[in-house]
Amino acid sequence: MQKNILVIYYTQTGQLEDIVRNVAQPFEAKKDEYNVTYYNIRMKEDFPFPWPNDVFFNTFPESYLQIPSEIVPPSEDILNKKYDLIIFGYQVWYLTPSIPIISFLKSGYAEKILKDTPVVTISGTRNMWMLSQEKLKVYLRDYKAKLVGNIALVDRHDNYTSVLTVIRWMIGGHKEKSGILPAAGVSDEEINGSVKYGRIIETHFRNNDMDTLQTDLVKNGAVEIRAFLVRVEKVGNKIFTVWSNLIINKKEKRPLLIKFFKVYLMTAIWVISPIVLVLHLLTTPIFWFKRKKQREYLQGINLK
Repeated sequence: MQKNILVIYYTQTGQLEDIVRNVAQPFEAKKDEYNVTYYNIRMKEDFPFPWPNDVFFNTFPESYLQIPSEIVPPSEDILNKKYDLIIFGYQVWYLTPSIPIISFLKSGYAEKILKDTPVVTISGTRNMWMLSQEKLKVYLRDYKAKLVGNIALVDRHDNYTSVLTVIRWMIGGHKEKSGILPAAGVSDEEINGSVKYGRIIETHFRNNDMDTLQTDLVKNGAVEIRAFLVRVEKVGNKIFTVWSNLIINKKEKRPLLIKFFKVYLMTAIWVISPIVLVLHLLTTPIFWFKRKKQREYLQGINLK
């Protein structure tokens, strides 16, 4: 009897779709054993790509505060079928799962689809996904889904180079290498290579051994933790909480506050972030054991 596999994702650029389809490839290759369904989350009013500059920054408060928009309902076939495994692909906007992902999770459809089902999450991001994954874990727990694995694919370039390339891509629409800047996003090599994670998932699933899946994924490079970026995320979440609530509550001043936020964000990236990096490096010997424990937790699938 065929097992039903559901692949959930939202994509603007096509990058995340390429990733999840590569991960699902080993299941697709065994059509006698698996029935693979793809669910591309669609918004009733979708976001533009490339992003106009003002729209990109104007999505910040709703993104960070997890305020949903309306989605196109999933098909009845998807809603009425019980799945044996869900592969859940998502991207991060402003240190939080993107508005389309949050909109699905808060739509009422998510609980029905996810309940009592093993889930493997897959993120394709610039580099800061760790605390977004913690936010996603809460939804999965509340919907009684069982998180059995996580894969985090990132841009491997340094933090400052990836800022330049992702802005060029998101706002200018240019992903390719140009001048001294490399191509933006997760590398083609890693995207194409992500099929290896699909093989690991399929093997564990076939052998009914999902409890050891994450350990195997981590051993094969599925999750890299950069302690400095965890620190940046923690600081960023605190500051984003202040900014997002201020903008939401001061509706009449929103355009002006968004402009101020944009200036703040650029200053934080290019001025404050290097200072945080220096402090992080200086305190590494002091907090080595604490950061090791933190890394092990974030590579795992449990929720504190």
